[in-house]
Amino acid sequence: MRTYRAISLALALVFAITGMLFLISPDTPIAFFNGLSLASGMPPSPAIGGGFYLILGVGYMYLVTILAFLMFRHPENRHFPLLLVHAKLASSILSLAFFLLQAHHLIYLANFAVDGVIGMVVLTLYLKQRKA
Repeated sequence: MRTYRAISLALALVFAITGMLFLISPDTPIAFFNGLSLASGMPPSPAIGGGFYLILGVGYMYLVTILAFLMFRHPENRHFPLLLVHAKLASSILSLAFFLLQAHHLIYLANFAVDGVIGMVVLTLYLKQRKA
């Protein structure tokens, strides 16, 4: 239970910080990954940090922050981790699809890996919590 709660709180903090970064400096993550992309010979992604998609991105980060925080506050509730698993794995799979079908941008591949790992970690936590 302690590990579950500690990881849940850590995820909530990381998601909140990421959402704030998106809100305060939306071009920074794209610029960072574009720098890595150019260094590795991959095409840069379009640098569009504002507008409607920023609203959706920050809204998504708010939602996953709340889900992780609710996991921390209510570890007995099995719905919160499942919702977070769905959010993270959907983001991961969509990122891979965009990488394969639209453009080979490093930021897509990185999001596939990061959100996939987070989704699998939360799924593992859920399964362990369910057995207990």
